[in-house]
Amino acid sequence: MAESAIAPLAQLEIGLACDAGSSPAGIHGLGDLFRYASEFAARQRPGAGAAPVRLTHWLADDADGEVRCIHDSCPGTPHAPAVLVIPGNERATRQTKADDPLASWLRRQHAQGVVLAAVCGGVFILARTGLLAGRQATTHWAFSEQFAHQFPDVLTESDRMVIDYGDVVTAGGVLAWADLGLRLVERFLGPAVMMATARYMLVDPPGREQRFYSDFHPRTAHGDGAVLKAQLWLASQREQAVSVADIARYACLEPRTLLRRFLRATGMRPSEYQQNLRISRARELLEFSRRSISEIASAVGYDDVGGFRRVFQRTTGLSPSDYRRRFRLNVEVSRGPDAPSGRPARARPRSAAVPCGGGHPAA
Repeated sequence: MAESAIAPLAQLEIGLACDAGSSPAGIHGLGDLFRYASEFAARQRPGAGAAPVRLTHWLADDADGEVRCIHDSCPGTPHAPAVLVIPGNERATRQTKADDPLASWLRRQHAQGVVLAAVCGGVFILARTGLLAGRQATTHWAFSEQFAHQFPDVLTESDRMVIDYGDVVTAGGVLAWADLGLRLVERFLGPAVMMATARYMLVDPPGREQRFYSDFHPRTAHGDGAVLKAQLWLASQREQAVSVADIARYACLEPRTLLRRFLRATGMRPSEYQQNLRISRARELLEFSRRSISEIASAVGYDDVGGFRRVFQRTTGLSPSDYRRRFRLNVEVSRGPDAPSGRPARARPRSAAVPCGGGHPAA
């Protein structure tokens, strides 16, 4: 009996939409990821014809504003990209113009049914198309405040690694091109190809979150000297709970005035702020020390280890045990049981009860 003819595999065109500021690492990383995925997809359908993925690069010319194809892995047929990916782009985070040639071109492509996706600083370019208005979007956590200021009509969610609306997809983090690429591979080539690609690249399948990696970086350039003084003092008291009355006394403010000014300056209530400081200290202990979870909970001021676990999971997205497995450094700690290698052990903080403005922050 003659063998059945193998139906040709529909070719998927994926374009990388770039300008002069696009990250070379993101461009080459995405190119490799989609090439691996294409090879794994081809193995599922041997003899099916052309490569499953056609990768094209599109470059916006700063001089004349034209967007041209500068690379095509399978030249010779008309272009019909199913998805256009904007790689990371730090230059885009520094630009303030409302529109640019690449954003205009992307808007036209979206109107023709092309899926648009962006990584890290590239999300700024996607936001300039206006297509993110009223939707959630993620970008690198270090750019989140700037992004929210530039695009107040977009709901910034920088804890998330990938946010997928179907027609627009955003990814945060410098290396989040891997998460985004795998998400697109899963959608267009199937979960088996995605998993094979992830295993080959030694990358976690989609599901990570930025909050696994981002540390607490509070606002300090707000211009309120009394609040800044309180913040610096709280940084030395992060292993115990401090009352609003004690914070107000240290800052020489009335408690109600402190609450109002602290929230306005930092975007957080003092209790939330302290919680982030204590969880930040717990992260350090999980990474660098051999203490048990209950010992770490006690060391950062939690009498109830169950409550500590819940707060830690809510803040970081991981349980304390999972966090330690993922991030613990295998180093010998020689300066005390709770000190990172190369750093002296931290002394137990002094009592939080202090006179107004009294003393320097504890070391």
